[in-house]
Amino acid sequence: MTDSIEPFHLAVPQSDLDDLARRLAAIRWPDRETVDDTSQGPPVAKLQALVARWREGYDWRACEAMLNGWGQHRTTIDGLGIHFLHIRSPEPDALPLLMTHGWPGSVLEFRDVIGPLTDPVAHGGEASDAFHLVLPTLPGFGFSDKPMGPGCDIGRIAAAWAVLMQRLGYDRWAAQGGDWGAGVTTTLGHMAPPGLIGIHLNMVLFQPTEAERAHADADERQMLADAARYDEQFAGYFKVQSTRPQSVAFALADSPVGLAAWIYALFQDVSDSGGDPEQVLALDAMLDDIMLYWLPNAGPSSARLYWEAAQAMRRGGFPLSPLEIPAGISMFPGEQLRLSRRWAEARFAKLVHFGEPERGGHFAALEQPALFAEEVRGAFRSLR
Repeated sequence: MTDSIEPFHLAVPQSDLDDLARRLAAIRWPDRETVDDTSQGPPVAKLQALVARWREGYDWRACEAMLNGWGQHRTTIDGLGIHFLHIRSPEPDALPLLMTHGWPGSVLEFRDVIGPLTDPVAHGGEASDAFHLVLPTLPGFGFSDKPMGPGCDIGRIAAAWAVLMQRLGYDRWAAQGGDWGAGVTTTLGHMAPPGLIGIHLNMVLFQPTEAERAHADADERQMLADAARYDEQFAGYFKVQSTRPQSVAFALADSPVGLAAWIYALFQDVSDSGGDPEQVLALDAMLDDIMLYWLPNAGPSSARLYWEAAQAMRRGGFPLSPLEIPAGISMFPGEQLRLSRRWAEARFAKLVHFGEPERGGHFAALEQPALFAEEVRGAFRSLR
């Protein structure tokens, strides 16, 4: 049956790990950067430290066991095999919550919030805040299938996610996302499929209007300045992947260190860490995430989602009308693309939550799991 859900047990062949070890041992390092900061990208010393850990001490099998322990599954939707985690809460009245990752993230972005969200009582919370979690892997990422032709944009992904929730038997559910997950989740909100009661975003894809720019207050002017800095200094990956993803695909497929540097640059630039991601992210956590790109050779296919999104924008992009479904937003201070409450109110007709945590950046669930979990709980308390 094409709509069947099958258990997925991850067992990477040892030959794949041996091949990785050979490649890591044979790297030809670039010259050191000619500056003493991160303005040219990840410093050589940082990548050397990451690779040293990768070669000695890092344990992929521990990550593999963790993924298998959560309960992995695959199902085929719209011709593509979709990998997902499905973690049910011990609380019978838990709210089903679909959470979508972004790039260069993965389902492992949520590793430290799975416990608090599914079993809040065991983590100092209330049973009434519990969620059943569905964590799908985007097509072209991780152990989901790679699209073999054009057209797999966030609209198609959102439609697939609605089918997934229906297939799992959930007739009342919520959705959450940041990065591309925010795009998918916002699209779901505009689609309003049966059963979707509300959404939560920790990033909002939007463009301020000329009037908003002209009448921005001091905080909003800082948001505009941060967004401009992101575009000028940090968005090189975005522009390459949106226009010529195949140009970088060869390096991402052939060189594990090239892939790691491409991903590490984002951990460096958009985490709330002052350009030193090891302050908020463990090396092993970063390596686990990188491995979910390296092992299935998903660096090239994941990059193409940017190209797909660019084509979709040329066809019309997001609806301009305010989102009618209830929405909660959490603006973490280290997120480069932020919006104010009043800008949010102009775009979300039923804004039920607007949080501004004290710490956290683009990878909020991974950087500040306790704050992230409380934001998600607060966003849906009034909708249960």
